[in-house]
Amino acid sequence: MAMREECKHFQSRTYASGEVARFCELDLAPEAPWRCPADCPRYERRLADAGWVHGTLVEPAVEDEPAGDHIAELLDDAERIVTAVAPDVLAEVEHERRVEERRQGRRRWPPWRRR
Repeated sequence: MAMREECKHFQSRTYASGEVARFCELDLAPEAPWRCPADCPRYERRLADAGWVHGTLVEPAVEDEPAGDHIAELLDDAERIVTAVAPDVLAEVEHERRVEERRQGRRRWPPWRRR
């Protein structure tokens, strides 16, 4: 079974690079973007677009599923790695933003007051 794109909880994002992220917003699909659980307790058909026909430009095809029996574990490991480094990356980006603002002589607050 593939991801149920008609589910109320299915989300997808297409980035400028063309990469597409497909996932369950409730994090109930451990093998996303390839499949949802067959007996998902939270499956709800999306009502807003029920019966609509989507054109081919809506979303590119899902890439091939990797070989192996332990896809969910592999994706869990990847999620743990990203979660572990995310605070450091966010702090570094925020620091660089502040340095750039200081370099340009900008003040962030109050935003309505111009120099």
